[in-house]
Amino acid sequence: MSERLSTFDAGEHHDQVVAHMTDSISFPPGKLPADILERLLRTYTSSIHGVVVGSSIGEDAAAIDFGEKYLLAKTDPVTFVAEDIGTYTIFVNSNDIAAMGGRPLWFLATVLLPEKGATPELVERIFEQLSSACRRIDAAFCGGHTEVTVGIDRPIVIGTMLGEVEKGRLITTGGARPGDDILLTKAIAIEGTSILARERGEELGGLFGEEILRRCRNLAEMPGISVLEDARIATREGRVHSMHDPTEGGLANALHEVAAAANVGLIVEEERIPILDECRILCRHYGLDPLGLIASGSLLIMVEPSDSGRITRSLEEAGVPAAIIGKITGKEKGVKIRIEGRIEDLPRFDRDEITKILESDHSGFP
Repeated sequence: MSERLSTFDAGEHHDQVVAHMTDSISFPPGKLPADILERLLRTYTSSIHGVVVGSSIGEDAAAIDFGEKYLLAKTDPVTFVAEDIGTYTIFVNSNDIAAMGGRPLWFLATVLLPEKGATPELVERIFEQLSSACRRIDAAFCGGHTEVTVGIDRPIVIGTMLGEVEKGRLITTGGARPGDDILLTKAIAIEGTSILARERGEELGGLFGEEILRRCRNLAEMPGISVLEDARIATREGRVHSMHDPTEGGLANALHEVAAAANVGLIVEEERIPILDECRILCRHYGLDPLGLIASGSLLIMVEPSDSGRITRSLEEAGVPAAIIGKITGKEKGVKIRIEGRIEDLPRFDRDEITKILESDHSGFP
């Protein structure tokens, strides 16, 4: 969606929003329900002062007209993981800048520390992780805020990444077009599998052995949760219409977000979706669906079909596996998955699968 968002009359749906939000006592962990979030964004956000891409389901960063280029702005917290929290924060924020075709350049962090366990060593470790990860992507760690916070039992880091992109190179989630091939880089679910191993290491090591546990923990580094290289190669090699970074709610929710942002339908082939062996093992053990497990590290790329072969070859040559997993269709076709020849609705996850495991597990700090 490269055109300006229209300003919405805040009064029109205010009563409906309030009524909907008070129907339930509380929300479960994770993102707000999509229908409620959509109403909030349409009611309370605006697109003044040069906002070209603003708040919308599926668009994870803003684009602001700054003359010759667009300024890209992204903010995201890391709440599911304590170990290496600084590294995760940098990559999950920079990924959404990359998915817009841009370059991440400036980073600010809000670091919230628990009353118990907020030691000088913990603070030092988080700052070192933030600084080191910024250096790896050539971004400046240039500010933020740090405090010890009442009411939390583990560190939380909220990142804000700023970047830029040339005006003719801006890519949005809403740019997907009927007929596009859907490419997926690497495999799912890199981030979710790594988090499970890091947060439940003692239990999993005893069940599956230290070698599998080591491989799972290391997924955050190899193949890694950054998609900067994936995006750079794809936009260099072909006519990319849309990119999207699957995060909370996994690949399934990311595909729904693409469809909503672009006002299209899609169909994906279950047998073509690459799933890490380690992910299958842990999901089978915990009874989780890999399609709904937080999936940073993969990149969805919607591309002109005649260019998809060149893009996948170039990614493979650079050591980034890629697969064509489906097609963008007309909106009337819906959001579908083909499983053993049967076409079904693609599931949507009200909360990420990882919350089933971690919501009551708040033990220990990094």
